[in-house]
Amino acid sequence: MEKAAGSTQDSPHHRLDADRAEVIPERLAVVTGGNKGVGLEVCRQLALQGVTVILTARDEKRGKYAAESLRRESELTNIIFHQLDVRDDNSVTSLAQYIESRYGKLDILVNNAAVSGIVADEEGLKALNIDAETWTSGRAANLLKEVFQNTYDEAVNCLNTNYYGCKRVTEALLPLLKLSTSGARIVNASSLASELKRMPNEKLRNDLCNINIWDEDRIESVLNTFLEDLTNGRVEEAGWPMMLPTYSVSKMIINLYTRIMARRYPEMRINCVRPGFVKTDICWNLGVLTPEQGARGPVMLALLPDDGPTGCYFDQTEMVNVW
Repeated sequence: MEKAAGSTQDSPHHRLDADRAEVIPERLAVVTGGNKGVGLEVCRQLALQGVTVILTARDEKRGKYAAESLRRESELTNIIFHQLDVRDDNSVTSLAQYIESRYGKLDILVNNAAVSGIVADEEGLKALNIDAETWTSGRAANLLKEVFQNTYDEAVNCLNTNYYGCKRVTEALLPLLKLSTSGARIVNASSLASELKRMPNEKLRNDLCNINIWDEDRIESVLNTFLEDLTNGRVEEAGWPMMLPTYSVSKMIINLYTRIMARRYPEMRINCVRPGFVKTDICWNLGVLTPEQGARGPVMLALLPDDGPTGCYFDQTEMVNVW
């Protein structure tokens, strides 16, 4: 959107759009799953950089509380709450319509919302006392068999949140990102579990390396095959990852989707990032990093310069090759 004729500069971070008669942020961001953990800290750090942040959460009460706490504790007036369930088309459409009617554009999208895809015996998990290195290396898979259940319902919810939810939100907000006045940035939360060396199925591992053969239809076909194998108790036999299988597959697919979108929209900076092993609910607070540390990578990628990398994977703030 071009600056309207006769508009005035309201602040270093805002301008007044004459048509809308309201202050339009120089940079506007949406953060999914923003009410706690890394997502909450991404909201804080972006707001401290002068970005107007729409903090979204599935639970309206928790989301409003998180936004109000940030505004109060960090003295940030540029935090806005909007309810969002990434699994629900109507909820996603409502967010897109809100942004379009109020701001007319979007500059940054951080797809952070995710679930583990596991039913966990949390007391049994704590009793195992697994150290961080064993956990992050994937060697804990056998130890976890007694305390983790891979149910079909949890798997469907995980894929619908981690991949399809990311895709749903991204596609709905793309028209607004194309209107960015500062250069669109999309940041997709990934994981160490996404590394293709953790995929035992050699053919699929090789296929996932080859970006040229993939589109969303093929991704959906692979995910349907995974769900069939899970239902039939063939996860190990078919060569899927055994450490948090649905979560791992979802994040491998997120990396792939990131590369597809980066090629499709070369004018945007679209990357995926592993925040690190952060002490948050999604890993049952077993992590070793603080949310503040975990947010550094996503925030860095959200604020990339126009000549920054795209279609890449970052481990915190360092670019690495995982495919």
